[in-house]
Amino acid sequence: MIKLFITIFSIFNIGTPETISGKVIRVIDGNTIEILDSEKEVVKIMLSEVDCPELGQEFSEEAKKLTEKLVLKKRVVVELKGKDRWGNKLGQVMLNNGKLLHHELLQNGLAWAKEEDNEALVNMQATAKASKSGLWISEDPTPPWIYRRQQTMMAPKGR
Repeated sequence: MIKLFITIFSIFNIGTPETISGKVIRVIDGNTIEILDSEKEVVKIMLSEVDCPELGQEFSEEAKKLTEKLVLKKRVVVELKGKDRWGNKLGQVMLNNGKLLHHELLQNGLAWAKEEDNEALVNMQATAKASKSGLWISEDPTPPWIYRRQQTMMAPKGR
């Protein structure tokens, strides 16, 4: 009987996403926030599935301001989606109204969809692009991953 219970429990527990909740205490940029969790620890979260303009890049301030407006000093729930190659926690941030932060950024033309196979995200980006919202006012805005690479290439090299 106990074995059956453990088996059933483990089957239903496998797909349960890990979530954290807390108050957003800092917005670093459009897609990076810090949360004070229930254990009073600061947790840095980068949004999964989207990439916003880098600081110093056109529309970076607008992306940061929208993120601040939607989450700063507010409680949020984050569904963790793993880590990036530098060990940063990736997640989807749910707003109090049930909407997702990365959807709001995409719909306002302040982010690129990183998940090309996610039809919903690609459609949100296409709609923003068609209406020339946010960064899509430009014909061919520079994606942040290309901007970062350009900045790295321009940096002085060590000997």
